Parts: sequence; structure tokens; C-alpha cells
Amino acid sequence: MARAELPVTGQPPLERSDAARNRRKILDAAARLVVEQGPEAVTMNAVAHAAGMGVGTVYRRFGDVSQLLFALLDEGERRFQEAFLTGPPPLGPGAPPADRLRAFLHAVADRIVEQRTIMSAAEVASPRARYHSGAYLTMHTHVSVLLQEINPGSDPAVLAHLLLAPFAPSLFEHLMSEREATPEEIKAAIDSLLALQPGGTRPGCGRG
Repeated sequence: MARAELPVTGQPPLERSDAARNRRKILDAAARLVVEQGPEAVTMNAVAHAAGMGVGTVYRRFGDVSQLLFALLDEGERRFQEAFLTGPPPLGPGAPPADRLRAFLHAVADRIVEQRTIMSAAEVASPRARYHSGAYLTMHTHVSVLLQEINPGSDPAVLAHLLLAPFAPSLFEHLMSEREATPEEIKAAIDSLLALQPGGTRPGCGRG
């Protein structure tokens, strides 16, 4: 399967202009709350008040706080997906699958480091929501395809879940805040984890 065929997720459906304006107002209000008070201040009531609209409208648009917080991450997520689906190698097409997998997991780590405050809040609001989000499903499919190319005898769907499991914002928060691990140390550990895959697959590129 060509990775370019995977959908870029997280894009809102086509909307009427008034619905699009309401969505934008809600997201802008939530973003202001994050900047001014931190992600723990983001509640449906607080966002509705900041946006100047009824809380029912906020619930109809986003369902719960976790969906609202994930929506705040969507713009960056779309850029990230475009990079690994159609961008230059080794993250994008054109490099050996093992090198692409390493580059992808390093890029996921970078993204969590940069966005872990909001990601952690979304994880706390709904711990299992991650596995049903379009962003995770696209990442899982991408990793599954690479693993199938690297090791055709494996169960790529299960292995992809296991490889992505450590990329939880709460774990990164623990590693960086409590264990004082640096992003570079985390990436070095990712490389060691990749070397433990079935068949002893080791990416061919050097550490960056």
C-alpha cells in the first residue's frame, strides 16, 4: 500500500459559514484559556463563556473536553501527516522502510515534546479517546504498513499498537519532568527499542 493513499485526518467537514464561524470562535476561546490559565482551565462551560455562546452549542460541536483539545491540535497534526505521507525522505516516501519508521517515531516524539501540555490534558479528559481519533488511526496504519514491509511474517497491526503505546503524553511528562530525560535521550531509547523488533531490525541511518 502506498502511504500517499492514506487519508490526512483531522480535517473538519465542509460547513455552513455560520457553523464554521462558531467552530472557530470555540477553538479560539479554548486556545486563549490554554495560554492564559493552562489546559486544566478548559471546561465546556468555561469555553462557552469565553466564546460568548451557550454551552449546548459547544457540546454539539465537540462532544467533550478531550475532543475539543484534540481539535486544537488538528492544524499541527495535518502538517505532520503531510510530512510523513508525502514529504521528503527519510520521513516521507523514498527511504527504506526501517529508516522511515525510525524517522517517524522520532518525529512523533518531537511532536509530543512540543505539545505535551495540551496532549496530556486531552489524555486525562478521556484516556481511551486517543485510540479512536483519526490522527492515531492514521499513524497506526502508517506504522503497520512500514512494519509489514520490514517484517512480512509479523502481525503488523498488533505490533504497531505496541510500538505506539509508549508515545503517550503522560509518559513523556514523567520521563522529562520526573526522570529529567532529554528529548535526545528519549530518541536514543527509541532506537534501542527498534533494534528489539522481531528479526533484530535496526534502522540503517545514523542518529540525528
